[in-house]
Amino acid sequence: MDWGYFCMTEMRFITIGQLSARTGVAVSAIRFYEEKGLIHSVRTSGNQRRFLRGDIRRVSFILIAQRLGLALGEIEQQLASLPDGRNPTQADWQRISRNMREQIDKRIGLLTRARNQLDQCIGCGCLSLEKCRLYNKDDRLGLKGPGPRAVLD
Repeated sequence: MDWGYFCMTEMRFITIGQLSARTGVAVSAIRFYEEKGLIHSVRTSGNQRRFLRGDIRRVSFILIAQRLGLALGEIEQQLASLPDGRNPTQADWQRISRNMREQIDKRIGLLTRARNQLDQCIGCGCLSLEKCRLYNKDDRLGLKGPGPRAVLD
């Protein structure tokens, strides 16, 4: 980025420490997110990182998405659709929200099935529990593949 442009628009930028303080994310994690391409900085003439003020929202989105169980690759894919060099608009965030709904709904379904079955059986098909003779007679779940089929399918 052009340093003259940076000076004229310095109020648009914050330091890595300010980004850390505002989001509650450690400076080392912010560097990691930058290394992974989830956020981007510009450098001053003294080689100090500066982030767009809008990166507060991007880092907050990363935190929320991680809590929802999204992998960094999935988060990166969503953030890649946001514009570079400007703060995302409400329409940008709404587009990401629509894109993520299906993933979130699938996770909710998995969590609901797991919650409902954990106190009975985790659907492993092992026939080791007394109830498995009722829920998985003749190891029918084993025919569907390995793992906890009753929960994952």
